[in-house]
Amino acid sequence: MANNGHNPYAGLEGEWGWFAKIAEYFVNKVKYEDREDFRHDLLIEMAKVKAKYEAKGKPLTEAGLMRIASYQVTEYWHNLMRHKPTMISLNSERDNGDGDITELWETLADDKAIDLEAWLDAKRWLLGCPRKLVKIAYKRYSGKPLDIKEQNYLHHYREKERKNYQKTLF
Repeated sequence: MANNGHNPYAGLEGEWGWFAKIAEYFVNKVKYEDREDFRHDLLIEMAKVKAKYEAKGKPLTEAGLMRIASYQVTEYWHNLMRHKPTMISLNSERDNGDGDITELWETLADDKAIDLEAWLDAKRWLLGCPRKLVKIAYKRYSGKPLDIKEQNYLHHYREKERKNYQKTLF
């Protein structure tokens, strides 16, 4: 059996090769993770129908096999949609990736919650920030006007940070 990398059943001979050739046209119409199982189910279904036709003395044509494959694709999607839940309860439990079970309502974003990472980053940044800049920031926050020296210092510091930021982008 030759494997061309795309169809593992390309080397089949006889009626199974015929089934595999037709099945290959339809395998890509199902979800990627279900393709191998679908291919096997389709080959078996084609063999069953061919056996029924032979028992009645009727020939099974290529068009008949394509019709079988088409019905199987339709049945696949029908079953998939029928078993798919349309609504999910917020009380349903899910694995959170750390091995713990979490209910979905616990994962909802809270607008009033403090973004701890941003808060810690701001706090860490302020600890490394020059005192003069912190005083200027407090003055601006409280609405007090800055004198010319403070304005120049703020402008100089902003330019320095802008250049550092541009260096990190490239």
